[in-house]
Amino acid sequence: MKALFNGKTIAESDHTIVVEGNHYFPPQSVDQHYLQQSSSHTTCPWKGVASYYTIEADGKKSADAAWYYPSASDKAKNIENYIAFWKDVTITS
Repeated sequence: MKALFNGKTIAESDHTIVVEGNHYFPPQSVDQHYLQQSSSHTTCPWKGVASYYTIEADGKKSADAAWYYPSASDKAKNIENYIAFWKDVTITS
């Protein structure tokens, strides 16, 4: 699977985990160069508190377009620190 933003490959892995229709990429498969930590957080009733990244590539930004669970609940430990994408990011196989 690949995560593409503004013509750039942000992440690529054969080992994503699909949860609720979203591909969660292993942290080592994501090019951190494109990610900027965001102050945004949301809470999922069963996964825990999500933290967000803003993605930037070649001058284009997408706020909070990536998220992860740094301390996932027991039910979601398999995706702890894995990164998922939405908004302007295209996921392809």
